[in-house]
Amino acid sequence: MSSIILKTGARYLLPILLLYSVFLLLRGHNLPGGGFVGGLVASIAFVLHSFANGTENTLKLSKHKPIQLIPIGLLLAALSMVLPMFFGLPPMTGVWFDYPLPVMGLIGTSLFFDIGVYLVVIGSILTTLFTISQSTH
Repeated sequence: MSSIILKTGARYLLPILLLYSVFLLLRGHNLPGGGFVGGLVASIAFVLHSFANGTENTLKLSKHKPIQLIPIGLLLAALSMVLPMFFGLPPMTGVWFDYPLPVMGLIGTSLFFDIGVYLVVIGSILTTLFTISQSTH
């Protein structure tokens, strides 16, 4: 598709949607949102870019393929689940660090779990959609 309106809109919406997805990710351990919803919004941003500029151009935005995000996200989520066991707590117990960060507040294992889910969702959705898109051409 060679619509100048779609290309211009995608150029401006990609960073806005990615920023919004990070916002949803970071507020998810305290309020509605989180890794799944944030990952969906980030995936939508890249799919919109793909519609406007082609799948190959969208894949050139990153030096890594989307499928590489899946094992990284799974590893991060698994580590956040077993980390409490090192402190004598049951698995999947929330462990919070004592010192808050200036903008984010207290950080805990739930945030790392959400980041893992975020990466898995982006990797799986983009891998599926881009594979389908490339096989039809």
